[in-house]
Amino acid sequence: MKVLLIDINKCNGCYNCQIACKDEHVGNDWSPIAKPQPDTGHFWMKVTDIVQGSVPKVRVRYMHDICQHCDDAPCIKACKSNAVYKREDGIVIIDPNKCTGNRNCVDACPYKTIYFNFDLNIAQKCTMCAHLLDEGWKEPRCVDACPTGALRFGEEEELKELIADAEILFPEYGARPRVYYKGLPNKYFVAGSVYDPDDDEVLEGATITLTNQQTGATSTIVTDLFGDFWFERQEPGVYQLKMEIDGYIPLIINDIEVTKDINVGDFELRKGR
Repeated sequence: MKVLLIDINKCNGCYNCQIACKDEHVGNDWSPIAKPQPDTGHFWMKVTDIVQGSVPKVRVRYMHDICQHCDDAPCIKACKSNAVYKREDGIVIIDPNKCTGNRNCVDACPYKTIYFNFDLNIAQKCTMCAHLLDEGWKEPRCVDACPTGALRFGEEEELKELIADAEILFPEYGARPRVYYKGLPNKYFVAGSVYDPDDDEVLEGATITLTNQQTGATSTIVTDLFGDFWFERQEPGVYQLKMEIDGYIPLIINDIEVTKDINVGDFELRKGR
């Protein structure tokens, strides 16, 4: 059974995957797998910029929305014309020759990745380039075009170690997707910096401890050569920051609410007397 792994941490936002999808499907009829994708309006692989944090502590991640090729696909159940089916390799296809244009599958998809082609009066979506796989290709065009290895495609058994610590989108939907993600923006970073106001110098090597005041979970890092610290992928909650370095008075900040990626700012550490 085929799976797709999307590692958001490796994506540099080149949009090659989105462009390759357009190049493969716009103007090309791959019936009975898919009829031509419209020039505009459809994104069977859609890349969206997500800006996290605030200046100067900012990160940009690139979310990839694509048909999840669910094992328990709601679109299959919703289709009254039996046009939507799952292949033996797990790929979900909308047969363009059977689709009657009732749009039930569009409404049923909880991931909102099925589009309607008004010119052809059919529903359309990602096919994992099944027409190419059937001709001997090892991966879809989007994966083939990725220069950073952010997209991986193959047999579930072959990729089991890579997907072992990956996540699926909205598991509460119960659709059992076959697309896995690493680095989803569903956890948050806490970033800031420390400096010596008397010497007007940043403090490299300061020990920063972040403690979840609700669970007691702690993380400890040291500041870099710019005096910056970044705590990655923290759970939502209320946190305490403790900042300390030899020769300076420790500083503790309580009740930091983390409900999004947050830049807590620049903190002064004073030399001990």
